[in-house]
Amino acid sequence: MLNKIWFWLLVIGLVYGFGKGAWRQWNGPPVAAADQAAGSEKPSESDDPARNQLLASGEALTNAALQAANLAVEICLGLIGVMVLWLGMLNVAKDAGLVDALARALAPLMRWLFPGVPDGHPANGAMIMNISANMLGLDNAATPFGLKAMKELQTLNPTEDTATDAMATFLAINTSNVTLLPITIIALRVASGSEQPARPIMGMFLATLVSTIVAVIAVRYLARRPAYAFPTVVEPAGDTPSKEGE
Repeated sequence: MLNKIWFWLLVIGLVYGFGKGAWRQWNGPPVAAADQAAGSEKPSESDDPARNQLLASGEALTNAALQAANLAVEICLGLIGVMVLWLGMLNVAKDAGLVDALARALAPLMRWLFPGVPDGHPANGAMIMNISANMLGLDNAATPFGLKAMKELQTLNPTEDTATDAMATFLAINTSNVTLLPITIIALRVASGSEQPARPIMGMFLATLVSTIVAVIAVRYLARRPAYAFPTVVEPAGDTPSKEGE
């Protein structure tokens, strides 16, 4: 499913970029003026009335894609050190028992957020690791923990095709998780040459705090609505003793 989503996102992006480039070629400033401003010595192709505008748009789109690919590699290389450092710290914290200590400290909050998950269940540790990684802005590190948490929550789910209230609450929190230290964004800003890479920390913290509160309120409200409430599992009719004489 994720592969299909990414495929269509790429297709839509390519079609949009191609269409936008063609629209600019037809409705934007003359290409001759841009060539003169850039100091090009070659004669402008805009003087040719038979110029293929779509071909020019395709060339511009291809060049932009190649430049973006090179830039993505440079940014990824700059992120390796930061990601390795914090992923290693999270694994060390897990092996040192800090995750269990954090789980005990957050037990009252987790019990209120996820009343259907018993204390000491493996899902609690996975959810705490996911939330902790998201609080540090480590989206890539949070993904495997989120998948692990969903897998453990499914063991408490009596149905196979319907998400429980705990699953919905965890997904809402995971989507709008409070970010205390956006390490990945800071690293991206550093790799892009920002002079103040940590400047948006407070704004991001307030925005994610509000979004998380709204998400929890929304999922609690919708869980009480008949249209979104988790269905009650009904015992099969064959297990019910039949009455004689009917």
